[in-house]
Amino acid sequence: MRRFFFVALLGWLAFSVVAANYFPTGLWASAVLAPLAVLGVHDVLQTRHTVLRNFPIVGHGRYLLEAIRPEINQYFVESNIDGRPFHREHRAIAYQRAKREVETLPFGTKIDVYEPGYEWVNHSLAPTHVDPAALRTTIGSRQCQQPYSASILNISAMSYGSLSHAAIRALNAGAAAGNFAHNTGEGGVSPYHLEPRGDLIWQIGTGYFGCRRRDGSFCPEAFAKVATGDTVKMIEIKLSQGAKPGHGGILPGAKVTAELAQIRGCEVGKTVSSPPAHGRFSTPVGLLEFVQELRETSGGKPVGFKLCLGQPHEFLAICKAMEKTGILPDFVTIDGAEGGTGAAPLEFSNAMGTPLVEGLIFVRNALVGTGVRDQIKIICSGRIITGFDVIKRLALGADACASARGMMFALGCIQALRCNDNACPTGIATQRPELVAGIHIPSKSARVASFHGRTLEAVAELLGAMGLEHPRDLRPRHVQRRVRQHEVRHYGELYSFLETDALRRDPVPTAFAPAWIEADPTSFDAAVTARERSPSALH
Repeated sequence: MRRFFFVALLGWLAFSVVAANYFPTGLWASAVLAPLAVLGVHDVLQTRHTVLRNFPIVGHGRYLLEAIRPEINQYFVESNIDGRPFHREHRAIAYQRAKREVETLPFGTKIDVYEPGYEWVNHSLAPTHVDPAALRTTIGSRQCQQPYSASILNISAMSYGSLSHAAIRALNAGAAAGNFAHNTGEGGVSPYHLEPRGDLIWQIGTGYFGCRRRDGSFCPEAFAKVATGDTVKMIEIKLSQGAKPGHGGILPGAKVTAELAQIRGCEVGKTVSSPPAHGRFSTPVGLLEFVQELRETSGGKPVGFKLCLGQPHEFLAICKAMEKTGILPDFVTIDGAEGGTGAAPLEFSNAMGTPLVEGLIFVRNALVGTGVRDQIKIICSGRIITGFDVIKRLALGADACASARGMMFALGCIQALRCNDNACPTGIATQRPELVAGIHIPSKSARVASFHGRTLEAVAELLGAMGLEHPRDLRPRHVQRRVRQHEVRHYGELYSFLETDALRRDPVPTAFAPAWIEADPTSFDAAVTARERSPSALH
């Protein structure tokens, strides 16, 4: 569109010259078009709006509709999160925080507080002051030589390839400015991750991109070369993803440029589909041995794994493997089934995997129940945008959160839903040079840092209003939920929370007994073995 504009501008100038000499009346027509030409030049040169840089003049139509939308659709509910209405205002908050605009709300809440599913936290008559800069957690067990002090809010996994090089550079520069971490996604560490010098969480997926041999297997030498770099602070083994659990990653062929093919070790223009499972290991014990291998090879940096909770006995098998081997991951990242992605089969997005609340609580219970929770930090992701979103997840057992959607909004994502066909109009989720060129990296990175900082300020203000001094003081009882119009329960009443070592004692809590019996540290597929041991215990 920008190229078309410049061609049209040259045509208009040529017409003006001819009209001035031969068609005096045509000069008036040219003069009428002059303001549009000036507007178009302004749009291309400004750095505030990517849509206008990529679509001069016509892009103003979108902002006109955006300006009148609150009046014509003030109470529109876009989707639903855990029963809590998710309003367009949440996206507006992300934009406002990124742009450092006023984010207060006139006329009170637009949420029906008597609608089942409404959630809130209660304030205290003895409020405190919480410093946003203190909202950090140290990740690293006793087996880790280089623990990392992480912000409680970081950038969730989004790969170079899924996102453009300009988007990656802006995200990482924002992380560097705001002192928080940037997850690379399974596409590997690219030059664009390294250039701004922001802290990285290197995600190792089933494709082993960035540390693979020609046959697609894991290469320890290639891993060590990158993992020992100063900017790589943690390593995350990706087992599954909330948006498509049980399905390998997908990078549409339209996005696979020559540069991407070289970085990932794949073919130009061919869709890259990562295997559903890892080739380096196939058992819970094997997973932990891989964790230890990566920790030693990286020089003792924190290593953990990410998954969307699936079969409960499989995660409990990992917990049993921790006891069997003595190897502990430094962190576990829980992704909710409601999480987003640039490309996923419809059925996997809508009907596969455990939502974040249930997955987070189960993993918290499993780690507490086996007595290792004090050594293993929990990170969670899945539609986390506001300060309340962070507060709720920390109250339910997380130590830190990761946001992809919020960071995308900060970059300028307008949810055009063109992520999977290489036609993202904002230049974020595309590899088309003419669209990527619209991203002004310095201003976008500043917005990413601003969104992060102001969201943490909101977290600190909420904690203070609750009379708490630190996120570690949060408990499930702090989050209230209206379950029926005349009935309210807090999360401590809605879910069961195990005590330390509860799974090591006899009898095992009833809700966990069937999965605990099935769990075998030597196999993820242990149901047959468990059934042979105790057929009556399985149901």
